[in-house]
Amino acid sequence: MSEHTAQRTYRVPMVERTGMRRLEERRGHSKLLMPLEGNANHVDVMYLGAFCILAEAAAAGPGISILDTARFFPIVKDIAVDFHRMAASDVTGEFTLTEEQIGRLLADLERKGSAGYLAEVPMHDDGGMLVATGRVTIKLLSHSWSGARTVN
Repeated sequence: MSEHTAQRTYRVPMVERTGMRRLEERRGHSKLLMPLEGNANHVDVMYLGAFCILAEAAAAGPGISILDTARFFPIVKDIAVDFHRMAASDVTGEFTLTEEQIGRLLADLERKGSAGYLAEVPMHDDGGMLVATGRVTIKLLSHSWSGARTVN
C-alpha cells in the first residue's frame, strides 16, 4: 500500500461503547485493552462477550493495517474463545502477523482477490495471567471478489 493511499477507518459503534483502547498499533501488529469498567458481568468479572470483541479486534487489526482499503476489506469468518479463568481487571489482547505471513496474504489478494489467516489471540489480566485465548479466522477480500456475497 502506498503512503498516499487513504486508509479507511472501520467503526463499529457497539465496539466503541466498550471503551476498548489501542495500546500498540503498527504494520501487522495490534495490542488492545478492554477495560473491566462497563464490561463486567453480574459477579464483577469480565463479561465473555467483551473477550469476544477484544479477540476479534486484536485479530483483525493487523490484517487491516496492510490493506489498501479502497480495494480490499476484512471480515471475520469465525471466532471461538477459550476461557481459562475469571478476570477481575482490565484485559489485554495482542496479535502479530509476521512479514512472511503478510507477503503471502498480499500475494493471495493480488492473485485470487481473497486471503485469510487464523489468529490465536492470548488475553491477559493486569497481573499478566492468561485468562482467555481467542481463535479468529479473518478473511481479506477484494471489493470486486466474485464470492463476496458468500464468504467461504
